[in-house]
Amino acid sequence: MTFAVNTHDSWGLVQVGRYPSLEEARKVFASICDDPWYKRDGTVKGVELVQAADTAGSQRLEWFAFR
Repeated sequence: MTFAVNTHDSWGLVQVGRYPSLEEARKVFASICDDPWYKRDGTVKGVELVQAADTAGSQRLEWFAFR
């Protein structure tokens, strides 16, 4: 099982990356939440951390909204 970090904007979802451990994914998630560019940009609405299952759907673990 892997974990993914996605951003959401007006056009849809963009996967930032897939990570083998929850700890690594949480570090990326936290760094995006604190990144000044994402906070100022205005087009990126939020970021999410999901448990990315290989067969069924993904499950959201955390969400952060920039607005």
